[in-house]
Amino acid sequence: MSHLSEIEETMLGPLWARATYSKRFPELLDDKKAIEIIENVEYDFKKMEDALGEWRAVGLMIRARRFDEAAKKYIKENPYAIVINIGAGLDTTFSRIDNGKIKMYNIDLPEVIKYRTQLIPPHDRNQNIESSAFEEDWINQIDYSEEKGIFFIAGGFIYYFDEKTISSFIEKLADKFPGGEIVFDAVSSLAMKKVNKRAEKADSDLRFKLAIDDPQEQIPLWSDKIRIKACFVIGDRVSTSKNWKLKTKIMNKISNWLKTARIIRLEFVG
Repeated sequence: MSHLSEIEETMLGPLWARATYSKRFPELLDDKKAIEIIENVEYDFKKMEDALGEWRAVGLMIRARRFDEAAKKYIKENPYAIVINIGAGLDTTFSRIDNGKIKMYNIDLPEVIKYRTQLIPPHDRNQNIESSAFEEDWINQIDYSEEKGIFFIAGGFIYYFDEKTISSFIEKLADKFPGGEIVFDAVSSLAMKKVNKRAEKADSDLRFKLAIDDPQEQIPLWSDKIRIKACFVIGDRVSTSKNWKLKTKIMNKISNWLKTARIIRLEFVG
């Protein structure tokens, strides 16, 4: 597995970050499954380490922790919930939130699911579905009932699409799954500009297309069937570790001050 495609390398980045920095900062995120997987991957991660750096990796861990917290709150009230992981990649959320009763479906494109299956074999309560999130075929493949409840996780997803696409998508979810919830991360206009400039310099085709600067103003316009249940700057509720590098501490403070990234949790009110 030493020769990986560009897609596979991209997928490995967040997994490697969670595994590597879970060992260093387990109080922030203890991702044993990521550690187990990465230890069995034959690959030189030096380039990845140089590209991500500690502060970006810590940011990915904070995001994962916030998603876990939101999912666990929903699962506490709905112990048999269906959890849908949109754009799952090599995400290992199931191993961190499983209560022995939930069922998770990881949705992503065929080439992504193919690689995911190699590293994270599915089982009866943690299944993979090859599909674009915007196609509705996956809805017929999930074991859903309103009594069980449904919770969506969309990490690193919404900002790759324009606002019309995302608002329409979330409105459809709210239509089909009343009582459900979704949690996602969003970026500011400033962050979008910075990321896109960096992508241009790196000759990458990936671009952010959606920024959310004022969630309370912007999101209610998407649909009258959604309600903002939680919204906060991604690093607001995290104590700075004395073991973080100076750059990580500084970047975390600047990001919080500028509100460059948020966690947003929506409820589908039907």
